[in-house]
Amino acid sequence: MSMKPLEHDRRYGELDQVMRAYLGQPADDTPERRSTALDAYLRHTWHTRPWAIAEAERQLREYGRTPPGRLRLSLGEYYAVPDTGMAESAVGAWLLVLADHLKASVENGEVPEPATPRTHWEWHARFPETGQLLGGWFSQDIVDQFDDHDAAIADYAATTHPHLVARLVGELNELVALPLEESDYAVAVAELGMEVGVPEPFSYGAWLSLVAADLTA
Repeated sequence: MSMKPLEHDRRYGELDQVMRAYLGQPADDTPERRSTALDAYLRHTWHTRPWAIAEAERQLREYGRTPPGRLRLSLGEYYAVPDTGMAESAVGAWLLVLADHLKASVENGEVPEPATPRTHWEWHARFPETGQLLGGWFSQDIVDQFDDHDAAIADYAATTHPHLVARLVGELNELVALPLEESDYAVAVAELGMEVGVPEPFSYGAWLSLVAADLTA
């Protein structure tokens, strides 16, 4: 019997957010140094949900100190920490290291400055609706579904709630305002799920600006 969603979120919801930040990233935190993944989690969460950091610290520490017992394991009522590449016996101590870093960040007021996302998780956490558009409408299957990029954008606009379209426009404007080179924009859209190039003669940045303008009109 698995946990109900409310119980899961109360026990492990923010722990899960921290673990998701390690997708494709090494869990190489030490007591003296945070990993790239944990830096990304802190950078995004401080500027969007700062109150969640203390909850993450609590959940990490509780799980690290008292992992699920045999009863919860047998019932399936527990959170399965994703494979980090480290020995299972070392996971608890690692979670406590993460908790210590989060505690220090809050107690010392160590707020990371806003910066360009540096991990796959951070790109999607910061630009979720852009990820929906690029990953859902601009995969390799686009050539089989739409005549061109404009048709894909028109389909997105016609099938998506206007509030989400407005959110996308805001995200696109924020994205093109980042101090990125053209090659950086290519990396950004790939991280956000785009699997095709932009239409000629546009650069990635120019095309993103055009999409935002078209959806605003």
